[in-house]
Amino acid sequence: MAEDPRYMTLTGHLRELRQRLIRALISIAIAFVFTYYWSEEIYRLLIAPLIPYLPEEQRFIVFTTVTEPFFTYLKVGFLGAVVVAMPYILYEVWAFVAPALYEEERRLFLPLVTLSFLLFVAGILFAYFVVFPVAFRYLMGFSGEMLKPYVSMALYMGLVVRLLFAFGVAFQVPLIIMVLVRAGIVSIERLKGWWKYALILSLVAGALLTPPDPLSQLLMALPLMALYWLGVALAILFGRKGG
Repeated sequence: MAEDPRYMTLTGHLRELRQRLIRALISIAIAFVFTYYWSEEIYRLLIAPLIPYLPEEQRFIVFTTVTEPFFTYLKVGFLGAVVVAMPYILYEVWAFVAPALYEEERRLFLPLVTLSFLLFVAGILFAYFVVFPVAFRYLMGFSGEMLKPYVSMALYMGLVVRLLFAFGVAFQVPLIIMVLVRAGIVSIERLKGWWKYALILSLVAGALLTPPDPLSQLLMALPLMALYWLGVALAILFGRKGG
């Protein structure tokens, strides 16, 4: 008979955590079998935003060591496996923490985790379809008679992963705002009054993270402001416990 999670000892909780971690790792391993098989196709998707902005005679990616393609595809397969297995991993997280939560906390936890995942995916899609084309067009504009781009597949992979992760995290802003309001750390009225500061920070972020032209900066700043107000709206709907 399974032990009731509400009355487990510390050893019991550690044993359950170990079992759930093992199941999560197994799910990643199973997904990896498929994602590694398709790793070349996945990598082609990752380089698709760059290729149109390379010189016509150099629309290819290079590798500088014998093992670079193998390890790059290995990383692609692993990261793809984590993404594919993420719904099951989130389920294991939910199943582990749910017994320790109050009823109201249980009602909030699953929607919050789901929203966080969806916002992360939205950030990735925004970076891929909006930011990458603008950024690569600008960066490849430095090439010419004296400068020829030879893009390393491993270095490009590292850059893309960092950018995708950064935008995924940036898109957590609405969720962070909602949690801060619910925890009583900041009020909705104060957030409404801070919109000018949020606008300035969004413009600064746009200037730092995008090419130095007004269109590119707006492509970054406007979504950040939209995320800020989305966070305020979510806080109004779900952040306050009463009144």
